[in-house]
Amino acid sequence: MTQHYDVASLGNAIVDIIASVDDRFLLTHRIAKGTMTLIDEYRAKELLKALADNQQTMSSLHEVAGGSAANTMAGLASLGGKGLFLGKVSDDRLGRTFAQSMAATGVAFSNGGSRSNASTATSMIAVTPDGQRSMNTFLGACRK
Repeated sequence: MTQHYDVASLGNAIVDIIASVDDRFLLTHRIAKGTMTLIDEYRAKELLKALADNQQTMSSLHEVAGGSAANTMAGLASLGGKGLFLGKVSDDRLGRTFAQSMAATGVAFSNGGSRSNASTATSMIAVTPDGQRSMNTFLGACRK
């Protein structure tokens, strides 16, 4: 039997959206500094729009596949291993971003396909000049 992968993982397919912001952005958008908050889809869309509208974040906005299992597979690939990640994303822009990001790291991605109408999961990570990370995570399609 031929072995195609060294490791296979199953986890939450989350697009990390990382942006540099100032403390005023956190206050304006009621983001608790240095914490991780689970949010709903409405709040996720609201924050995505705020990041897109903020001139400061546009130059620093970075979207990359995330979630602990996907990050582990990316680490494996960086060490020369062959990995397979199984997760769920929607057929939307962020779902395609997730798949492209996984391919760029050299990890095979199998999309289980969400059975809901929820958007692809995101974790918006607002990074302030003092290095604090404030995360707002919407689990979306990966949990359906």
